[in-house]
Amino acid sequence: MVNPFYILAGCAIFLIYSGLNYYIGLRGWQALFSCVPLLTSKVYWTIFWLVSWSFLFSRFSHKFLPTVVYEAMTMVGAYWLAFMFCFLLVITTLDFLRLFDHFLQVIPPEIKPNFNPALGLAVLILVVGIVSYGAWNARHPRINHYDLTIAKQAGSLKQLHVVMVSDVHLGTIIHNGNLTEMVKTVNELNPDLILFAGDVFDENIESSNKQQVSENFRKLSAPYGVFAVLGNHEYIGGNAEDAINYLGEAGVKVLRDSFLEIAGRFYLIGRDDRSGAHFNGVPRQDLKTLMQGVDRSLPSILMDHQPMQLEEPAEQGVNLQLSGHTHSGQIFPIQFITRRIFEKDWGLLRKNDFQLIVSSGYGTWGPPVRLGNTPEVVDIMIKFN
Repeated sequence: MVNPFYILAGCAIFLIYSGLNYYIGLRGWQALFSCVPLLTSKVYWTIFWLVSWSFLFSRFSHKFLPTVVYEAMTMVGAYWLAFMFCFLLVITTLDFLRLFDHFLQVIPPEIKPNFNPALGLAVLILVVGIVSYGAWNARHPRINHYDLTIAKQAGSLKQLHVVMVSDVHLGTIIHNGNLTEMVKTVNELNPDLILFAGDVFDENIESSNKQQVSENFRKLSAPYGVFAVLGNHEYIGGNAEDAINYLGEAGVKVLRDSFLEIAGRFYLIGRDDRSGAHFNGVPRQDLKTLMQGVDRSLPSILMDHQPMQLEEPAEQGVNLQLSGHTHSGQIFPIQFITRRIFEKDWGLLRKNDFQLIVSSGYGTWGPPVRLGNTPEVVDIMIKFN
């Protein structure tokens, strides 16, 4: 039985989403499209709602739609989400200026932001330019390098070269071509250890070509191995077990509330994602229980997809935690929200002997667009002292 809370929340989200889109559509009609010859209001609104609702509709009907139709709707709808964010920012700013001037009348008449074809066209060109840049930005990940020191000895090992990738979101939008580029980038860094900090797959894992994905992951090479943890999106789609099988067959070991002693030199700990309890009813182990049997005299690296409750790993003596999930907001101005939710939504945090690196992620969720941040591969050189 579906929880009534989720039904109410879903209805509320749909109404809010539809209301915001109506506001955008109305301003678009008033400013620009009402002047287009032969374009009637009925045709305009039909096209507008087909585009704006396509992403939501595709998420709930992918099992019933032909693959080509589903993928087209998802892609159109995903890009529309980016346009929606940008249109909202620009249009609400213009409306605020109009409201401000209505009371104070300080804006000269010749530059008043009244909705007319010239202003509408300018807004359209501006937003298309912003989204185009964001789409280009999302397709050009950077390598972000960190030099860290862990104040413990790791046997004869003096330093460890780790490459971490999070939030690839393989599926309908992020496909095997993106994975090929990522594998090439990671291998060129020649790391000792390769780690995936969750959300390797998006909700619809069926959209990934299993054979091609496996072939690509098998190309990854590191002396100490390739490991991963699950993220919330593997659970949202109900594909956690499939994701584990996909990765396992490709030579990537998934750590689920478990740890490994690597060559007697350091520990690698992987936590199940905290969202799993909401979807399968099984809460993850607390970290204290999980780390029973870990020799605290050796360095420890923890993978936990969501960078939350950081006092727990700090108290348990974890030396380095690697996380993702936040996407660093992905689209401006969501960064301001993630910075309020998470103690650290991107970059490096140090607390005494505890260190945390949060990645902005390699891929995208929803719109294949990034504004105000960049996708990345995290390159870490750890020295043991």
